Amino acid sequence: MCLSYLTPIALAAALAVQGASSNDPDALYRDRETLSSAQRAAEIWTDRLKQNPNDFESAWKLARARYWLGSHVSEQDRKAMLESGIEAGRAAARIAPDKPEGHFWIAANMGALAESFGLRQGLKYRGPIKDELETVLRLDPAFLQGSADRALGRWYNEVPRLFGGSNKESEAHLRKSLTYNPQSTITLYFLAETLLDEGKKEEARQTLQKVIDAPLDPDWAPEDRDYKDKARKLLAEIH
Repeated sequence: MCLSYLTPIALAAALAVQGASSNDPDALYRDRETLSSAQRAAEIWTDRLKQNPNDFESAWKLARARYWLGSHVSEQDRKAMLESGIEAGRAAARIAPDKPEGHFWIAANMGALAESFGLRQGLKYRGPIKDELETVLRLDPAFLQGSADRALGRWYNEVPRLFGGSNKESEAHLRKSLTYNPQSTITLYFLAETLLDEGKKEEARQTLQKVIDAPLDPDWAPEDRDYKDKARKLLAEIH
């Protein structure tokens, strides 16, 4: 931010806001595309959780931050980051077992591990991921605009049929998730992948175009940009 044009009073006010933001983990996390901001937010939530092991909000927000970081830090740091995200999610679920946040972010971190680190990790977390997501569905199916159905749709697409995978179930869960937010870039992208696996190329193309055309969600703009980029690349690969 350029501050040189401000009057002394306005400059002092702006610097005060910047200083406050540097210690506000929510503000820092909103700037998560700057990884140092996301890392600082995670540090603050870690410290708060150490000071108060029953701090539910810090626990689940830490799990969420570590999920984001686990998808964006260097390859050598990702596994440890996601594993620590699972632990933070478990802390949240222990503190408030009847709330969806902890269960969802446990599953999200496990899912990222399963997708990123091979068959062994996939088999290790296959059952626990599904259990946590089904818990979220039981507690609050509308949580994060149907995110449990979206993640289960992904689960059924990624897991081999021998272990319970099913493109039919994947499509059903993803379409259910879209009833909460028809313009969800992540859900639409996952649906396009399932449609491709089902041989529905034209519908997959149309769905990927919807990802590209969807407006940015102010709360999820970094994720939206990621999936718009993925959609453009996948669309170019379809013949």
